Amino acid sequence: MNVEPSRSVLRRLRAVDWSDEGSAWRHENSRARLMREYLRRAALWADHCGAERSWPFLDLAEHVDAAVRIPVGIAAELDEVLRGVGPSSVRTTCRAAVRWAVLRTGNAAGPLPDLPDPYEPLLALYERGGGFFVEEFIDLGGAMVRLGTVESNLAARPFLTLAPAALDALDAEGEITYYAKIDENRPRSSPRGIVRRRVDDGRTYDEAFTRNLRWEPTEYLRLYALGHNDIDHVEITEIEAAAFIESLTAGPPIPGPWNGTR
Repeated sequence: MNVEPSRSVLRRLRAVDWSDEGSAWRHENSRARLMREYLRRAALWADHCGAERSWPFLDLAEHVDAAVRIPVGIAAELDEVLRGVGPSSVRTTCRAAVRWAVLRTGNAAGPLPDLPDPYEPLLALYERGGGFFVEEFIDLGGAMVRLGTVESNLAARPFLTLAPAALDALDAEGEITYYAKIDENRPRSSPRGIVRRRVDDGRTYDEAFTRNLRWEPTEYLRLYALGHNDIDHVEITEIEAAAFIESLTAGPPIPGPWNGTR
């Protein structure tokens, strides 16, 4: 058996600082988005496996191939890593992620369906500030996420942007609205650039994501409101903004005259 995939997940869990409350606060936006994506993916798999009653924090390998076991040595190390980690829903999903990695190396029950990896968003969430608590809402130590139902999460819009640099760019304080700069050649799906307006403690900050791959102050929205800018824009979702940022941070810059600083 190839144990490297499960050992790779174990290494990621071992590196998590489960008590880093500061990181949880700094990454509250991205962690909330990652939790919503986990809930969506878990709903997809639960619906496929008939495991709706076990959703959301479940061991999916149990429902796909119950014979799958974590290798003894890795299981012992995992017990050590999770000692003192709580609550039980966090421990369950950590074990489930390792077991899922074992299942993916050779599923005796047959090929897996064409569904996204259920645990990757949750692993990324843990790496960005530790675990969570479930009460009336899911408490991420800086953000609250509504649990919803299997049905409501099946209908949620996918969030496929898991690159750390793109997730970092979502994290900022205040109420945030994103805009895509567009023209007849650069539609919403492939804009000239993006800007955001943050309102925090009564102060407004306009920022553009520039070729320097960071948010920088911009006068674009103010000048547009005054009629001094011919480039149009449209409000977009956080998911669309993240996808655009990932397209820049993951490879060569998108061609075109954008920098968003005006």
